[in-house]
Amino acid sequence: WEQRKLGELATFSKGIGFSKSDLKSSGEPIILYGQLYTQYQTVINDVDTFVTSNKNSIFSEGDEVIVPASGETAEDIARASAVGKAGIILGGDLNIIKPYSDINSIFLALNISNGKTQKELSKKAQGKSVVHLRNDDLKTIALIYPIIQEQQKIGSFFTALDRLITTHQRK
Repeated sequence: WEQRKLGELATFSKGIGFSKSDLKSSGEPIILYGQLYTQYQTVINDVDTFVTSNKNSIFSEGDEVIVPASGETAEDIARASAVGKAGIILGGDLNIIKPYSDINSIFLALNISNGKTQKELSKKAQGKSVVHLRNDDLKTIALIYPIIQEQQKIGSFFTALDRLITTHQRK
């Protein structure tokens, strides 16, 4: 396993605009930051919210990792989801991480959302009534990771586990 700063392993950007009031019954699929708390798990492949895009819209390319830029508590904000599909608008208040080819996006989302990395991120969150997390905070996180093949196996295992849990919750 290796250890490096996340800033050495990915590029970083931000989502743009849009709020619940912009939602439509059809249009371009969008992920709003609040949905990371209520609707999505480790991997996002299907989106059921839509907006009319504009010239500033940021579209996923697939394999991004998104982290909320604001939340109610430091613990809540230290969570991530991998965006599995291209063509989904990434709304405002989202930190967007595009890992380089030696980092699996699902593994990275799991790593950010759990254990030592999550605790480290929680400590970096700033604010009282609303807590904020910036890309500059994410870049300083020490990521411990195996070779890409192992990352893919770990990601696949937990994705299958998420699906199994979801199936049983629907019964």
